[in-house]
Amino acid sequence: MESELLLMSMVQAGLAHCTVVVEDNGGLLATLFMAGLLGSATHCMSMCAPFVLSQVTARLETIKLSEMSEFKRLTGAALLPYHFGRMTTYVFLGFGVGLLAQGAIRFSGMKWLSAALLILAALFFLGYALKRLGVSFPNMPFFGTSQKQESSLSQGLGRILKPFFARPTGLNGYFLGIGLGFLPCGLLYGALAAAGATGDFLAGAFGMAAFALGTVPSLMVVGFAGHMAGQKWQKAITDLAPMLLIINAGVLAYLAWTLVK
Repeated sequence: MESELLLMSMVQAGLAHCTVVVEDNGGLLATLFMAGLLGSATHCMSMCAPFVLSQVTARLETIKLSEMSEFKRLTGAALLPYHFGRMTTYVFLGFGVGLLAQGAIRFSGMKWLSAALLILAALFFLGYALKRLGVSFPNMPFFGTSQKQESSLSQGLGRILKPFFARPTGLNGYFLGIGLGFLPCGLLYGALAAAGATGDFLAGAFGMAAFALGTVPSLMVVGFAGHMAGQKWQKAITDLAPMLLIINAGVLAYLAWTLVK
């Protein structure tokens, strides 16, 4: 009985701490979610669409024609294990950068580190938005990475994970998501900088979970409707997304200012 009470007390304390973390970092979590949502619609659709479509095709090929139904088609295109895998990687990375920042702030007294990381995240999002508006950064690889370079990185990681693509269902799909979650891009760097700015490993993990959730809708559109339909939807918001990302960068800069004022 005592052990059960102790366990319940620990669970309640953990939930209470999680609630406090979410409340204290609500603005940053919302910003990261919007960054994932907007950035994925203009960037992840083109970069990750081949991975998504190949998985959808492979999954649907495992279903017999006589057993095919609209429900199975939709669940096959949703790729939930893949998205859970990506989220696992992002949460792990957020936990790591949050823990590193927390240690640096606690043991060295660098309280300005959170503000610096927020400014860095703002610069990543601002640079990406300006790039979408036609401004290039030839000497800044994180902002000026070409589509060709991104494609070669995608292809390299795809070769490593090729065995999982043969049957991307269940754990295979989950492990695919874990592997592809490490695919480097400017948006991910910016999100990690913002997550590290929390100076808390739990808040960092929550921040990257919010970012991962934001990337899911556009990739599901690709899976459900196909790449061509995804491209049409992508073009419809291409003009709007950079402006909203600039606003996101402004929010991060404001949060940084509140920490040092």
